[in-house]
Amino acid sequence: MGLLLAPRLAYFAAVARHEHVTRAAAEMGVPQSTLSRAMVRLEQDLGVALFARRGRTVSLTPAGRRFLTAAEKALTEVERAADTVRADADPTAGRVAFGFLHTMGSETVPGLIRAFRVDHPKVRFTLVQNYGEAMIERLRAGDLDLCLTSPVPDAPDLVARRLDEQRLRLVVPDDHRLAGRRRVRLAEAADETFVTLEPGYGLRRITDDLCAEAGFKPRVAFEGEEAETLRGLVAAGLGVALLPPPAVPRPGVVELTVTAPRAVREIGVAWLDGHPDTAPVAAFKKFLLSRRGHLLPKD
Repeated sequence: MGLLLAPRLAYFAAVARHEHVTRAAAEMGVPQSTLSRAMVRLEQDLGVALFARRGRTVSLTPAGRRFLTAAEKALTEVERAADTVRADADPTAGRVAFGFLHTMGSETVPGLIRAFRVDHPKVRFTLVQNYGEAMIERLRAGDLDLCLTSPVPDAPDLVARRLDEQRLRLVVPDDHRLAGRRRVRLAEAADETFVTLEPGYGLRRITDDLCAEAGFKPRVAFEGEEAETLRGLVAAGLGVALLPPPAVPRPGVVELTVTAPRAVREIGVAWLDGHPDTAPVAAFKKFLLSRRGHLLPKD
């Protein structure tokens, strides 16, 4: 019923505004007969008389006045929604909904956006920080246009492109037995207590996989949601961790290069397959793909 009413609401509001079918038809740019038929059908569908008619002049019944209030509210909402999507798609000042990992938030993403806005100074961003699986869900729900994530997702409904890789370090307290070393094989930490991200986070999966490759299952004492919190736990002597480089060096820890196995995480950009891009999203996607291989600072 609602869908059948929708096209007639604007006609109804115009007739009610003018209290005259001919003038309303001229405003709406439709034949008068079309408008008259639409009003008769609307009243039949509702089972209520909306107008009292005197020739071409009409006036609202009490039911018609009540219906007009609701119709105008609905039309205003539709117009507002149309304005919003038009504004978001505007090539120069539209909006991009962009998701990224917490570890990309302090430096990488601000730097990317600053570089992009040199050529697109008015494009607006809605920024969402989350872990990988949650971001993919937000993509599928239509809340995000693009996301920067790790590992690079592999799903039939997504398009994903590898952009860069980031070395992971074994982070140990500065008074740890390995703290005097520059390089370490991960197997040398087999007996250590680890602090890691929670299951479901890409970095946790990579940690588990690298430890398995090194021949052991990590003994996990603490699970968190954020890499810098884990670094703090390491500094407090509560364990060791495999982490990407910090935005700012942290006192109390030593960051060791892992020589074996190769400890890296791939960073990629993903979007929903088959979804047409607005102009600002297409421009930002092209920009991200142009940064392939130099998305992250080399450490």
